[in-house]
Amino acid sequence: MGKSSSNDELTIRNQFDRICKMALKGEAVDYYRHITYRQEHEVLFSELSQKERDRLFTVDEYRTESKSFQVLGCDIEVKDTLLAEAIQSLSEKKQKVVLLSYFMDMSDAEIARAMNLVRSTVHEHRRRSLELMKEMMEEYQNEQKK
Repeated sequence: MGKSSSNDELTIRNQFDRICKMALKGEAVDYYRHITYRQEHEVLFSELSQKERDRLFTVDEYRTESKSFQVLGCDIEVKDTLLAEAIQSLSEKKQKVVLLSYFMDMSDAEIARAMNLVRSTVHEHRRRSLELMKEMMEEYQNEQKK
């Protein structure tokens, strides 16, 4: 009887060893499968092109950093603060002409119809507005250099 007991223990030990080896082999197969998947589907950050890296981030934009103008029922947002100040320094008609022309891509004739003005008046408002804005922005830049 002593021998059968040691045979039983040996059999159980062999069965346990076999189960452990099968479990380890299964884990190894899963690990290699996972490594293969990662190699096929993942790329190191350092291997990305500049164009691909540029797509990976975003910049938050807040309304406090821009100025909003309302023209003909449309809200026009100007993000550059210096440009917004230059536009704001203009008279109301000149503001509308500049905003409609450059931000709404309207022609002089379309702006003239919308504002009940003559086309040449719209052209003159836009030309003079640009001169005034240019002067204001140049003054600001000169002040910044000092």
